[in-house]
Amino acid sequence: MFANLDLQKLLFGRLTLEAIPYHEPILLVTFIGVAIGGVAVLGLITYMRWWGPLWRDWFTSVDHKKIGIMYVVLALVMLLRGFSDALLMRSQQAIAFGANEGYLPPHHYDQIFTAHGVIMIFFVAMPLVTGLMNFVVPLQIGARDVAFPFLNNFSFWMTVSGAVTIMASLFVGEFARTGWLAYPPLSGPAGSPGVGVDYYIWGLQIAGIGTLLSGINLIATIVKMRAPGMTMMKMPIFTWTSLCTNILIVAAFPILTAVLALLSLDRYVGTHFFSNDLGGNPMMYVNLIWIWGHPEVYILILPAFGVFSEIVSTFSGKRLFGYASMVYATVVITILSYLVWLHHFFTMGSGASVNSFFGITTMIISIPTGAKLFNWLFTMYKGRIRFDVPMLWAIGFMVTFTIGGMTGVLLAVPPADFVLHNSLFLIAHFHNVIIGGVLFGMLAGITYWFPKAFGYQLDPFWGKMSFWFWLVGFYFAFMPLYVLGLMGVTRRVQHFDDPSLQIWFIIAAFGAVLIALGILAFIIQLVVSFMRREELRDVTGDPWGGRTLEWSTSSPPPDYNFAFTPVIHDHDAWSDMKRRGYARPLKDFRPIHMPKNTGTGMILGILSIGFSFGMIWYIWWLAALTFIAMAVVTIGHTFNYNRDFHIPADTVVGTEAARTRLLERRV
Repeated sequence: MFANLDLQKLLFGRLTLEAIPYHEPILLVTFIGVAIGGVAVLGLITYMRWWGPLWRDWFTSVDHKKIGIMYVVLALVMLLRGFSDALLMRSQQAIAFGANEGYLPPHHYDQIFTAHGVIMIFFVAMPLVTGLMNFVVPLQIGARDVAFPFLNNFSFWMTVSGAVTIMASLFVGEFARTGWLAYPPLSGPAGSPGVGVDYYIWGLQIAGIGTLLSGINLIATIVKMRAPGMTMMKMPIFTWTSLCTNILIVAAFPILTAVLALLSLDRYVGTHFFSNDLGGNPMMYVNLIWIWGHPEVYILILPAFGVFSEIVSTFSGKRLFGYASMVYATVVITILSYLVWLHHFFTMGSGASVNSFFGITTMIISIPTGAKLFNWLFTMYKGRIRFDVPMLWAIGFMVTFTIGGMTGVLLAVPPADFVLHNSLFLIAHFHNVIIGGVLFGMLAGITYWFPKAFGYQLDPFWGKMSFWFWLVGFYFAFMPLYVLGLMGVTRRVQHFDDPSLQIWFIIAAFGAVLIALGILAFIIQLVVSFMRREELRDVTGDPWGGRTLEWSTSSPPPDYNFAFTPVIHDHDAWSDMKRRGYARPLKDFRPIHMPKNTGTGMILGILSIGFSFGMIWYIWWLAALTFIAMAVVTIGHTFNYNRDFHIPADTVVGTEAARTRLLERRV
């Protein structure tokens, strides 16, 4: 018997049949729904014979545009999962009062709010931001691709692998019950002996590698691959915000990697970095995680600022007001974002002097943010404003984000934070800036650049429906939480005894339902737009009267982006080209060097899932085998000398048959 137990432990580690939560009705129904949906999708792909095109043109692609689109698709899929967690939490809190315990037991509720935070930050907001930067930045700076195309493909598949690892916890084992930042000692081996925190660690480690490499790639692209004449002060604002964002990524994400590695050592090896034993200190974890965590907030919001700068200029029919001040404000925010992290734990006993310093720096960082807001307003002043869907998102953002900013300044006052810390007021503020800033910005960017990606616009009616459901739903969902926070109601609670609080949670749940309708309207918008694509097709390549360089290519752009290398004379490059009359030359084309597609990134991503699963469940042979396989595949890829080719000049300007031959060579 003991021999059988040893063999089982050797083969399967901690993995047993009890790890499958078949005794949880909610998870069982979810698993059945996911299984049916997955089989339906796979059946549709098989029936339509899409497997070949998906592999050749998308999964193995090193084209920055397709990788950017795949990032956005990943984010939208994960949005459905992350927001379903939000609906579960809001409905539970709306009914769980007094004798009614609701339908979510405490251990399940704790997993849900942890998974919601992790998924929405790491696998919704980050892929949206990275996807837009991937798609737009090379087009804006006149580059044919990013600096390292294969690295771009690999970064994407590492992000997917992290998402798959997190999703696996729903059906095998459990997820962390620690909150999305996993503070010790709760996340230590004594506080969380199960696999939940390990899922958290390895999911974020894998995705973090992809994010870090993507940041390095985009910095190199912006610094080294700008078109001739595009000096730093002639770059579009979105490119500037992308540059600062990726500098923050490269500076901050190694800290996340290090702190999770130290937490892993505490859990796997028995060290005491973050316990009170043998000289450890849990507060060190809190400092390190927020030294990453607060720059992360600006990693998310800075690209949204860039999106709104492009949109406000376009739909006001004017050049952006105060270009230089926008650039300087972006750089100042980038620097100051490293001087505010301690305001997340004013109540932890750092002392009055330290708290005062970080309170003041938090107030100071609001100044360049306010300067941006005034620049957008002055751009709109006396402009020919068109209230198309992207502009609606921009105006909704200005109002909503301003409220979030003011509540943030209030929380920056240490005495006020002592009262409001860990309350629902904090939850309302955080969602105020993330939804009103990041998500509004990304949805605006998707709508704005969708014609460039696919050649047709999104249906405006369903776009407006989505916007209004999101905007109104946000205020219904989170304004009650401000009130509850001021009343002293703490977060992360799944049951309440005071029945007078229930009406506020019912209103919040109603707001969550409205947001769900906004997401549904967006999905309907995508479907309706696809069905009406010929009617909505843009024949000019300039659907919004765009003023930046990305509009100088066809919609969608060819694989090589630009058949000629543009020369830049002004930061409003495309308008300047049209004035000079040489936007699209018809001769003097030269051969184009292009990278070839590869499946190595996807293979490494699949192997990393196996590695993480082995580490989570202590299946050491699986972890060792997949690690060795990753090393072999990586080394093998370095010997692939024949992965590049040249596009002849006649192909660039040739017939449709020539373009078809080009695509055949591309794969």
